[in-house]
Amino acid sequence: MDRVDLPCAHQDIDPIWFVCKPVRPSSTYQISQLETQLADYSPFKPERGTKASKPLYDDMRRGIAANFQGFIKVRDDGALLGPWNPWIHEPKFGKPVWELTKAMVSKPSLPAAVREVAILVTGAHFRSGYELYAHVIVAEHRGLSDEKLSTIVAGQRPTDLSRQEAVAYDFASALVSGGVLPELTYRAAIEQFGKEGAAELSYLVGLYCLVSVTLNTFDVPVPD
Repeated sequence: MDRVDLPCAHQDIDPIWFVCKPVRPSSTYQISQLETQLADYSPFKPERGTKASKPLYDDMRRGIAANFQGFIKVRDDGALLGPWNPWIHEPKFGKPVWELTKAMVSKPSLPAAVREVAILVTGAHFRSGYELYAHVIVAEHRGLSDEKLSTIVAGQRPTDLSRQEAVAYDFASALVSGGVLPELTYRAAIEQFGKEGAAELSYLVGLYCLVSVTLNTFDVPVPD
């Protein structure tokens, strides 16, 4: 796969293979606000942990090592990156979100490529840089072509999706666009994945909406 420039929060995405155009803050206030966000949620180091955050940190490290491969999640000093960093800073909220994340990656019924299509549709909708960075890598390992990936990240529907991938794309796209999921789209998901699989697909999109919002709120960067 050729080198690509991935989008970050607070950037516009050029629909040609993740070329980013930084959006300049329009005021000193906006610059100050972004600096505050980054300072408040600087990478969490284990030695700074509290009674609530230390066991969560340990559990996250184990879960990350077991279930999230191929992209940068942890710094050399042990600091967590991606959505895990904001979550570990707020264990009251981060712990239940992490429990949902573990449930979603534990013995999923959906095919791996289908999951990645739904996740990338969600990340592209929110223009969530770290999410796209991570899951483009994962999706490539799951067999999705560069052409499919570039088209999805650009917010468009590839013409060469498999039937199951197309159902996942339409399902996720409808949900992130707002409103009630069309009945025909729901029926197609049940036909391809069963009732449990269709529910899993819905919860997966919901989880990655939350992941995207977290990443964008705290301007989580794509690793160098």
